[in-house]
Amino acid sequence: MTSAQQLLRSQRDQLLNWTCDHPTPLLRWLRDDEVLSPSSYLSLLEKSPSNAVAQALELACASEESSLRFLQVLREVQDYYCKDLHIWVDRHCRSHANRQPPSEMVIVEDKHKKPKGAMAKLFKKKNKGFSVAEEVKGKKNMKPTRSQMMANLKVRISAHKTTLLKRMEELKCYSEGSREASNTACHIEIRYTDLFVTEDNDFIDSSQHEYFDLASRRARIYVHQSCQRISPSQLLSPQETTGQPPKRVKVKGIAGIGKSVAVQRLVYEWGIGKSMREFTCIFDLCFRELNLIEAPLSLLELLGERFRYLKDALPDLFTASRSLLFILDGLDEFKFFLNWNSRDKNIGIESKMPVSELIVALIKGNLLPEASVILTTRPSTEAPKRFFQRCCVVLGFEENQVKEYTTKFYKDRQVAEKVYDYISNNDNIFVLSFIPLYCHIICMAMAEFFSSATQDVGDFKSLELNPPRTVSEVYFCYLFTAVKHHALRGSAEKSTSRSEVLSQAKKQLTNLGKLAYENLLQKKIMFSREDLESYGVTPAKIQGTFLCQILHPLKEETVGMFSFFHLTVQEHLGALYCAINLFSQEDITQALNLWCFGLDLPTTSSTLLKNIELNMDMLESLQMFTRFFMGLLRARLERQLDGLVETSMEEENGVPTSLGLWFQDQFKHRKMENETALNLLHCLMEFHMKETTTIAAPEIKKLNLFKMKLSIVDCAAMHYVLKFSPHTLQELNLGYSNIGNRGLNRLRPILHRCETLYLRYNSLDWQAAILESAVLKSNECQVKKLFMCGNNLGPEGVNELWTALEHNTTVEEIYLDITGITEKGTQNIVNCLGKNTSLRILTIVGNDIGKVGRERVRELEKLRPDLRIISNFVDDLGLLQAYLDWVEEIRVDRDQMDSVKNVDALQSVLKGLQEVGENVEKGQNADKAMELHIKIEELLK
Repeated sequence: MTSAQQLLRSQRDQLLNWTCDHPTPLLRWLRDDEVLSPSSYLSLLEKSPSNAVAQALELACASEESSLRFLQVLREVQDYYCKDLHIWVDRHCRSHANRQPPSEMVIVEDKHKKPKGAMAKLFKKKNKGFSVAEEVKGKKNMKPTRSQMMANLKVRISAHKTTLLKRMEELKCYSEGSREASNTACHIEIRYTDLFVTEDNDFIDSSQHEYFDLASRRARIYVHQSCQRISPSQLLSPQETTGQPPKRVKVKGIAGIGKSVAVQRLVYEWGIGKSMREFTCIFDLCFRELNLIEAPLSLLELLGERFRYLKDALPDLFTASRSLLFILDGLDEFKFFLNWNSRDKNIGIESKMPVSELIVALIKGNLLPEASVILTTRPSTEAPKRFFQRCCVVLGFEENQVKEYTTKFYKDRQVAEKVYDYISNNDNIFVLSFIPLYCHIICMAMAEFFSSATQDVGDFKSLELNPPRTVSEVYFCYLFTAVKHHALRGSAEKSTSRSEVLSQAKKQLTNLGKLAYENLLQKKIMFSREDLESYGVTPAKIQGTFLCQILHPLKEETVGMFSFFHLTVQEHLGALYCAINLFSQEDITQALNLWCFGLDLPTTSSTLLKNIELNMDMLESLQMFTRFFMGLLRARLERQLDGLVETSMEEENGVPTSLGLWFQDQFKHRKMENETALNLLHCLMEFHMKETTTIAAPEIKKLNLFKMKLSIVDCAAMHYVLKFSPHTLQELNLGYSNIGNRGLNRLRPILHRCETLYLRYNSLDWQAAILESAVLKSNECQVKKLFMCGNNLGPEGVNELWTALEHNTTVEEIYLDITGITEKGTQNIVNCLGKNTSLRILTIVGNDIGKVGRERVRELEKLRPDLRIISNFVDDLGLLQAYLDWVEEIRVDRDQMDSVKNVDALQSVLKGLQEVGENVEKGQNADKAMELHIKIEELLK
């Protein structure tokens, strides 16, 4: 018998000819069967198809065992290739398959065995692909019609998978080192990085800018670990409550968070036979394409037109609709109204109706109720939860995934490490990188600063800015990199100045910026060819210029609609347009009055500010735009926009002072709390001019960001501004802000100047207690009231605080309810607080300090009769009322109730009430305690 090695070597050219047109299925299965190592596999994906298959054959022929595995894989994937290969496999692989395979092969074959789904009964060939020889043999044992149906479905589904794979296996990406601004592509398995997906409570309908809403959601969920993580491949996995897979799944997330790429990966994995094999067929439909359908049609017609090669097989597929999956991607881009309250009625696959009604019927289950549906959408688009058995939210990358993406982006590992180190050490950019599309923008912007290819090229570095520090700098570097690559492709020399490069693109950037700005004010994000042309942007020139990195056609082949690469790219270009067209100090401050507060403007000379009316909802969506404007205005003042704008230094000299006085006026006369205050702090950080911030910062006396879910970037903005104020901050309220240890550490240099410091429920631990202890020990400490309730400080943390308070002479009140104080945490309380002279109030309720701990507290009370210690909930009526108010807040705000920390805290309060309940004398305190007890029990149910 000819060995498997000999067979492969003798038939090498023939096999190469049959498989080189589309080697992906063969290569992936060879990797999973360990014929190819993971590194070899990724290397082959970057080669030409013929070279990839040739090298795979060479590696397989290294041993008889790997050759046998190769033949086994060939049997598994033969459906993706021509009939000649089917015949060859049937003729040559049977004898080798009957030989005793290695034990690992038995495991692998069992692992990939197809589930017995509804359509699996039609295909009882297990893992063997359909072959001509088997079809002929099958005709002896079944009726011709059934044989023909099997053959038809088998061939059509195989064609469908092949078509999907060719469409899904590439991701658009930046071509590192090519110096061309073009939309190149790389294999999905090379670039794809998994996402952070969780179950979604879906109770919140936020009008915030998507980026800030995501930051808030990440702060709640990522820190508390309160939601179950879901791999995109598990969206249709059985639910814990029912044990059944959901039929309808909604996946929401902001633009650029990775929803479309995640479902692209899902379809790819199904097409290659590695995921969701219970489905006979997947239909992927994009709402951008559905926008083209004006006339009523049936589902049969829609799918027959979209998947023409499946047209004849569709009636047979619909006979087992349980094995069908519909993926509906991008509901937020659908232009037709969806009537979710339409009357339910049974609809058949041949029933004609408008496409909007068809979609609603499919999602609600009035049409093909047994089929499965995955819908992706942005948070702002309505898709009622009642129609879905599972709702998920995509939160982007986790920290390790940012590192993975960065490593995949750059071929040079040293460059990747340098870029990741820079990202992780810069708070502004670090938080931005959790959004996959932002991560792409950051990596593209950073490529020139850290690439080894640009270290020794004469004056080329003169083109560059310093590596970006702020969000606006990241975006400008991204834009400038795209423009520069385009310019350098032509006549420009590498020594060309930055201003000359920008001047080459001035007209296009001005036209594009005007398009971005004027439509941003109208919340318009999609544009027709006519829209572009009316602003002087030529659609035909997009693919050949840097514009391909900025504007994307919604469907390259036929649709005449375009959108910006991302909403923030539109905001950045709109801000750039304003930064190069607003010159007078008066126009700049009036613009800020309009964009930040919606104030009616007096007569203005600038056409940018005329005839504009903004409501409060619109103001929230302009926050990122305003920050971009401030960053780009600084770039203009620092001469980084030369080539786009020509102004003399004399004209610009007064702008920093004028802006400082404007910000000073806001801080002096406006209540500094929530989004408004935070946005002003960010604007100052993006402007990043000492002269301006020094004028403005001293006017900040109180800062209230209570229940604002803050990121590390927000903490960086607070620190940047407040460090320029020499005065004491009367109050800094960061309660329920989830800043965590990292955020607190970012604020460390200013904490000693806060007279009243609220840090309640901030996901802090013993390390945060050590940090705060250092603040209290400082000779410059001015803290009088410190609220640390609801943080897991533990016995180690509170012992550090007792030690710090021993010699502190400023703190008068400290609140440590529900902080994990145990008996061990009271070891040095008497010794330390007995020597303290300033402390007047200490609360430690909700902590299990044990019998010994209570004795120590009583000893301290005798030693310090002037110190009021509240250790039981019933000791203080005001405290009981405060907890009742807190419980009511949680009851009203489901978002708070879904926090693991709050559930733990409620249980701690309940335990404390139960411990003292029987020993409390009747009275007002006892009644309040009983009311609190009942409400917490109801809430926990």
